[in-house]
Amino acid sequence: MSIHKFEAQSIDGRTVPLSTYRGQVLLIVNVASRCGFTPQYAGLQSLHEKFRDQGFAVLGFPCNQFGAQEPGSAAEIQSFCDTSFRINFPLFAKIDVNSPSAHPLYQFLTRAKPGFLGSRRIKWNFTKFLVDRSGLPIKRYGPSAKPESIEPDIRRLIAASPPEPPST
Repeated sequence: MSIHKFEAQSIDGRTVPLSTYRGQVLLIVNVASRCGFTPQYAGLQSLHEKFRDQGFAVLGFPCNQFGAQEPGSAAEIQSFCDTSFRINFPLFAKIDVNSPSAHPLYQFLTRAKPGFLGSRRIKWNFTKFLVDRSGLPIKRYGPSAKPESIEPDIRRLIAASPPEPPST
């Protein structure tokens, strides 16, 4: 099983099959606008820009389950990300990442890559999952892992499986 079997709603309400990202290395992150880790948006954007031409993307999933730190509407979240961090990586509609109502993508990610002591629970905003080109979760990073600290793992994964050239 891979993330490619799932769908998610984009921040503007379109259904996006995650198979759209087949062949890309991904960093999937639950994000929030009013969190102590919110400045990580800048590092996530930097990673996205640095590696997108090598088949890499950051996917941001707003979540309001931690201290109500993402209370805004989709339009407010998008505006905040645009004006505060000039985010151009894909953002999705607000989701739950814990509980029975957790988005199926997060149910899959947390089963595939449990956290500390085998916990499937996401502990806070800005938990990150590195996913390979075939859609398999490779590694989980806690909220305090700064995006730049993940760069060596991204480089290794990109180098291990270069993107396929477009078919003609």
